[in-house]
Amino acid sequence: MMKSMVKTGVVLFLLLCFASGAVAGPTIDAIQKKKELVIGTSASYPPLTFRAKDGSVRGLDIDLGRFIASAMKVDLRIEVLPFNDLIPALESGKIDMILSCMTMTPERNMRVAYVGPYFMSGQSVLTTQDVAAKIKGPADLNRPDFSIAVPKGTTSERIAGMIFPDAERVVVRSTDEALEMLLKKKVKSLMADYPFVTVEAIRYRDKGFVANAPFSAEPLGIAVRQDDPLLVNLLGNLLILLKSDQWLDEMGRRWFSDPAWISDLP
Repeated sequence: MMKSMVKTGVVLFLLLCFASGAVAGPTIDAIQKKKELVIGTSASYPPLTFRAKDGSVRGLDIDLGRFIASAMKVDLRIEVLPFNDLIPALESGKIDMILSCMTMTPERNMRVAYVGPYFMSGQSVLTTQDVAAKIKGPADLNRPDFSIAVPKGTTSERIAGMIFPDAERVVVRSTDEALEMLLKKKVKSLMADYPFVTVEAIRYRDKGFVANAPFSAEPLGIAVRQDDPLLVNLLGNLLILLKSDQWLDEMGRRWFSDPAWISDLP
């Protein structure tokens, strides 16, 4: 049932985007010429995007990227980059689009065009049970003796500065580094997207890690260069069809309801 719905959606999508014989924009033209879609991702936000033990990159974002490439009838190549390098890589033409648990913010939107949202996220704090037991609200974290690791260039860094201006904010290169600091007890907590925090709370429950409810609501979008309206239109139509076909709901259930894939994390 689901496969037939998705197949119908792809056919409709191709008709919507290509049947009119419209002249392709620069990004679509380049993708078709090289017969390859290059997607940039940080591979550091499970279950949306992560590198598995076998070295492969997986997650909901990657499934979506694979679907986009299939609909465009081209191969897919995943380019793994630090999160803070993704927009510069898109602007320089190193990658064709970004799928990396990226929140659609006004600041980023002045540099790139967004399509979405395809998923709603939010900022959450991961800490230990003994620390969490003393937290009644955000004010309990806003103290000079409370340390929070946040990945550089992310909404986590910006929101932590707004909500916890008096706390010690430790800016690191990635969520993996933030997690490593928490594991080594160099900080009392880390702030990241709620899906990532929830996964790590399950993964390290033996360490007594717990995740709090999100402090914010953040729409995640696909980022592309602003010089190709046809690509924006194409991706927008695709997301409409995937939502109508319940494909995104199905992927959400796969990655969030069944934690079996956590054993694939390194």
